[in-house]
Amino acid sequence: MARKMKCRTVEFLPETDMFLPEGKNDQYEYVLKIEELEAMRLKDVMDLSQEECAEKMNVSRQTFQKIIDTARKKVALALTGGAGIRIAGGSFVTRKCKIKCTDCGHIYEPSFEDDKVTCPQCGSQRIQCMQKNTHCMRLCWED
Repeated sequence: MARKMKCRTVEFLPETDMFLPEGKNDQYEYVLKIEELEAMRLKDVMDLSQEECAEKMNVSRQTFQKIIDTARKKVALALTGGAGIRIAGGSFVTRKCKIKCTDCGHIYEPSFEDDKVTCPQCGSQRIQCMQKNTHCMRLCWED
């Protein structure tokens, strides 16, 4: 049985989610996951060490390296190939997101993909993001 995918922790959600080369509006685009953008922000903008970045994202250093390598490759391919970059989806949670089970009332922060589908306490699928109409807009639930 495969291990559950652990959600990455992110602190930044971008206001802009699409970047297109000037004059192009109908071409190939690369999809940069939210956690990939967060990895680049922490390492390249905030200039944190790999260990600090991994700790902030709640992943191992090896996993962090895989995330940032993938992100940098997508950005480089888009820039050199004249393609767009769309920022969307991924497997992540923000430090602000909490989920409430409407059946048992359990409130929790999701730590695995399954926690976004079923309540870890009672197994109910009747769950909702407590910030669904504020900052989150259910972005953390997109694939």
